Amino acid sequence: MSKRPAALAGVRVLDLTRVLAGPWCTQNLADLGAEVIKIERPGSGDDTRGWGPPYVKDAEGRDTTEAAYYASANRNKQSVALDIASPRGAEIVRELARQSDIFVENFKAGGLRKYGLDYESIKAINPGIIYCSITGFGQSGPYASRPGYDFMIQGMGGLMSITGERDDLPGGGPQKAGVAVADLMTGMYSTVAVLAALYERKASGLGQHIDMALLDCQVAMLANQNMNYLTSGVSPTRAGNAHQNLVPYQVFTAADGHLIVAVGNDSQFRAYCGVIARPDLAEDPRFRLNPGRVVNREALIPVLADVMKTRPRDVWLAELEAAGVPAGPINTLDQVHEDPQVIARALRLDLPHSAAGAMPAVASPLRLSATPVEYRHGPPLLGEHTVDVLKERLNLSDDEIKEILT
Repeated sequence: MSKRPAALAGVRVLDLTRVLAGPWCTQNLADLGAEVIKIERPGSGDDTRGWGPPYVKDAEGRDTTEAAYYASANRNKQSVALDIASPRGAEIVRELARQSDIFVENFKAGGLRKYGLDYESIKAINPGIIYCSITGFGQSGPYASRPGYDFMIQGMGGLMSITGERDDLPGGGPQKAGVAVADLMTGMYSTVAVLAALYERKASGLGQHIDMALLDCQVAMLANQNMNYLTSGVSPTRAGNAHQNLVPYQVFTAADGHLIVAVGNDSQFRAYCGVIARPDLAEDPRFRLNPGRVVNREALIPVLADVMKTRPRDVWLAELEAAGVPAGPINTLDQVHEDPQVIARALRLDLPHSAAGAMPAVASPLRLSATPVEYRHGPPLLGEHTVDVLKERLNLSDDEIKEILT
């Protein structure tokens, strides 16, 4: 049986994004087999190239000039260094767009119009283009012209109001997530939107403009917390490592560390009570059903917390697993990458890299049985593919390329 081509083989993406939300989207597309041409500012490139240390290391363990942050979101792409503010640079981008299926950009709303690289200008030369704009606040509304960064969006979009320890406890107060979740979720939502538009184009033959906003995505991803508010009229508050709708579903302190107990239903609660030798709690009318446990958490949790302190973490984890109660450790990243499940799923890999020789990376979680993700090469050096792309895609001569690059 012949090998099937990659899921997005033959799809060409023009990537005018930097930092994280846009590059995360285009890396997904590249992993799925699309050809992604990343347009970068000559001399500096994507902002995150300078967001170090740490940096990718070469075979001798010395730092390269490639920041680890940049490396996290740009594998499988080609880098073309072009000054889009110059008439010739903008013209080259338009020529590449004429040949492309997807155009992704994260300039401020309207910022590409002066270069003739906005949606209407690109649509005029390529009606089939799927043009995805990623901004902090979208293309409309009173904030459309504002810059938007993940940290401020986590605050404005409500995430920090429900993240962190309760205000009445030590360490209480608003807390951002440990990674840029607004950026990452916007990148994921953008990937979904682009693929939906690509599928629809099969029927209509036409592209369309996709308007993605970090604030929209941040608000949307609040999921059950949105509905908690919309159905009750009461804004959820910070609950630390507890859950607003499930009890017990939180971190507990064991005799030698911490663990998470994530009871998702009443039968699991009964099993949990058996493990901790308190079956009476599962029969108590206050705690027998989850709604009662939520209402009466202040009476239940201190009892559970006292019991959990009596035995070591790993003893609890083994017994809870044997009883079918969801539980787990709180791992540091070195422990994550040493976890047998993480190893079995091959989440750690090495990619060929022009400066490092080989560089470590984390595999895509997208697992397709017949058209798997491809790992062709690591993140490109700035302008690494400029000459190749201009020659192969636009048939420019050496003299023409030299003129552009000087």
